[in-house]
Amino acid sequence: MRIGLLGTGNVGRALATGWRAAGHDVLLGSRHPGERGDLGLPVAGLAETAAHAQVLVNATPGGASVDLLRSLGAEALAGLPLIDVGVGLSDDFTALAHPNSSLGEQIQEAFPRTPVVKTLCTMDSTATVAPGDLAGPSTVFLSGNDAAAKRTTATLLTDLGWPPDSHLDLGDITTARGQEHFALLFIGIMGALSTHTFNIKVVREAGA
Repeated sequence: MRIGLLGTGNVGRALATGWRAAGHDVLLGSRHPGERGDLGLPVAGLAETAAHAQVLVNATPGGASVDLLRSLGAEALAGLPLIDVGVGLSDDFTALAHPNSSLGEQIQEAFPRTPVVKTLCTMDSTATVAPGDLAGPSTVFLSGNDAAAKRTTATLLTDLGWPPDSHLDLGDITTARGQEHFALLFIGIMGALSTHTFNIKVVREAGA
């Protein structure tokens, strides 16, 4: 599958490396592709990356994502499944940029013809592509309105090492705010554990 990843930070690079190892054709998108030739991964401009993709991934800073996607235009994104892994936080990481909504919802509202699926935003970049290296099984969440886009996303999650029984579909795109708002708890857990590589597992009541 041709996967275009917008953003060349830790998350974008980790996902590109993981999916490339699984056999996918990946392309990282950058505003300044000529300055990113040292990544060991193919890099192109944002528009070229979107045109290349069968699935597009938003791995850009959450506060800038909607404007960046608007620069590509709605037609370029129409019908293209978009996996959103971004979270908008203040510069000092103490507040959410979308306290009464979520980035996933904002993208879906801005691009109604683009099926958006929120996932992989409740963990750090290391855990996204190496869930088997954690001390035990954990949970990855999905939010979105389009069933086909969710199935595609689930397949790509499995390719990163997330077995199907670790996937938890939360519902439509409004549930993305629960995933994103976890960021503040994530920061607290990170401080308590003195590490940012961990994840959570949803555990049912006994006998359920």
